This record gives sequence, C-alpha cells and structure tokens, in this order.
Amino acid sequence: MTGNILDVLRDRGFVKEILNEEGLRAKMSGESLTFYIGFDPTGDSLHVGHLVPIMCMRWLQKAGHNPIVVFGGGTAMVGDPSGKDKTREMLTAEKIDENLKGFRPIFEQFLDMDGVRICNNADWLLSLNYIAFLRDIGKHFSVNRMIKAEGTRQRLEREQGFSFIEFNYHLLQSYDFLYLHKTYGCSLQVGGDDQWFHLCGGSDLIRRETGAEAYGFTIPLLTTSTGKKMGKTEKGAVWLNADKCSVYDYYQYWVNVSDADVIQLMKLFTFMDMSDIAEYAHLQGADLRKAKARLAFEATALAHGQEEAIKVQKAAQAAFSGKSSGNMPTHTSTLPALIVNLIADTGLCKSRSDARRMVKGGAVKVDYGAGKEKVGGVEQQLEK
Repeated sequence: MTGNILDVLRDRGFVKEILNEEGLRAKMSGESLTFYIGFDPTGDSLHVGHLVPIMCMRWLQKAGHNPIVVFGGGTAMVGDPSGKDKTREMLTAEKIDENLKGFRPIFEQFLDMDGVRICNNADWLLSLNYIAFLRDIGKHFSVNRMIKAEGTRQRLEREQGFSFIEFNYHLLQSYDFLYLHKTYGCSLQVGGDDQWFHLCGGSDLIRRETGAEAYGFTIPLLTTSTGKKMGKTEKGAVWLNADKCSVYDYYQYWVNVSDADVIQLMKLFTFMDMSDIAEYAHLQGADLRKAKARLAFEATALAHGQEEAIKVQKAAQAAFSGKSSGNMPTHTSTLPALIVNLIADTGLCKSRSDARRMVKGGAVKVDYGAGKEKVGGVEQQLEK
C-alpha cells in the first residue's frame, strides 16, 4: 500500500477528526503502531453501523498496524452516555456474556485474526479498587471540563439528568486506553464521532501518567444522503449475523441503497480500488443499478463469504427476471390466509396496518404461477 494510510482512510471517508495529526503521521511512517477500537455488547450481534470501524480496522491492519479489539464487557455495565438523550438500560453480567458470544465470528470474517488481539475490558475494570482508582486516576480529570462536554451539556440543558454512574464512564474508557498502552504498547485509539471526548481523555491520561504521546482519530457518523442513520430498514437494524438478517436480505439492503449514496458506500464497505470506484461514479440513472449490484456483491462476500454472495446474486437475478430461486427466503403458512397477515408475518412489513397501507396503495402483487397479479384488497386471501 503506497502513501500514508491516513490519506487512504480520509479519501474513503473514514476520518473526521485527528488528535495530533502531525505526530501520528510521523509515527505511522516510521513504525507499526498498536491501535484499538472498542465495541460495547449492548446487543447480541453487530450491525452495519458497527461495520464502518471494523472496515477501518482492516485497512489499518493491511497497512501493517496491529489491532486490538476491545469488547466492553465492563463498560457495558455502566452504559456509554455519549450521544444518548437518556440513560441506557442497565445490562446484567449474564446478558453481556450472552451478547459477546455472537461477536467473535463477525470479526473473523473481516480481519486476519492471526494478527488480532481480543480483550474484554471487564478483565481489568471489574477488579479495580474503587478508592485507589479515584485516587490514582480520578485526580487527573476536571469536573468542569466533563460538564462542558457536548453530550453532558445537552443532557443537562434538556433537564434529562445525568446519573453518577454515567459520569464515571469517561474515566473508565480513558483508563482502558491507559491500560492498553501500559500492557500492550497501544498508542492509537479509533472510535466513532461521539467518542472524541473519551479519546482525548485517554490520550491526556497517558501523557499525565507516563509522559508518552498517544494518538487518535474519529470516524464520521454514518448517515445517508437524506441525513438518516445508515444501517436501518423498515424491519430494523441490518445485522451482520445470518441468523438475524438472512444473506438474501443483506444483499438486497445494498441493492436498494439510494443512488446518491452508492459510491460513498463502495468506498466504505468494499476493498475496491478507488480507480474502479471512479468508473462507477460516471454512471447515471438506470445504469447505477450496475454499481449497486457490484456494491451488494462485494459487501455480501465480505460479511458472508464469496460462495454465499454468488448464490444470492443468482437468486436476485432470477427474481428480477420473474423466475423463482431456492436461495430466496421462504415462509411457511397454513392456507387459506389473509394476504395482509402473510405480509406482516414474513416481516415484509413491520405491522398489519403497514401491510394494509401497502395493499391499498397497489404495491403488493402475488405470483400464482401464471404471472404476477396485483392484490385486489385487504380482505383478499391466498388460497391453496
């Protein structure tokens, strides 16, 4: 890989703010850095929004830098208040452990695991002596500065409150960086845009405790061209586990992205050369379907493997041409049944009321084997 990896990442849309950019550039040019990205197990899987930092991690790894994946088994017990307008639901230790079980296979699909260290911050946070922690670490943090942080200020201005346990989160994540620095020589933290305050806190703590320089950069919040949060559909989050989002649905998610977003998503969610992406950027109108099909194939191959991507690509092509395919999702139901109920039960709509609106709007057709027919009304049944 030619050039500084920071330039590669910035060109592809992975960089928003950099802490001590000049120093980080110089460091990256001369040696391999150890860096970390944290993932709190607030759910039992990861979704497309989490995939942006994972892809960033892989680019850094390809450039010769050493990744540490930190699972937030300890910090999840507190709950990151960043970007939240209310306190997170408190998770039990059992639920956190259950959620973490689904994480590792996802990273194995995207990273070269021979060069990855996986840690759980519960291993060092849960055994902390709180009094010693306050004395040794708490002394470095200014309450005035913490109150002025964007997330804290917004919560206080809205009079939504900020619990004492949430207030501690900043110290805990900053301590993560210090612990990783002392234990594994980690000198770079990468996080989402809402992690900037924590990232700066960790870097400052390392400097105060050890005198060493530490670096960091944030990744922009992933939004569509219309400003909506990326990775959401009418069904909910687009999960990376096949048992929560079928490979076919995952492929279709990328096929259905907005025309205005497809090129940027190619930069973020594939390893295609920028020159190849530039060729697709010239396409307009209906021709953009070619770009979406390429994006869908590349993104699906990364998440689920080349073989699965080929299968769903063929299934999608068959469906588009009016043919059936064994690789498409199926739903078994007892007939006769109201079509609006079937639509809701299969998950094509979030509710029966949504299904009724689709039928009334003429958006639903049924293929009885002799061609597709528009559903006549909300009381129409599918017969045997």
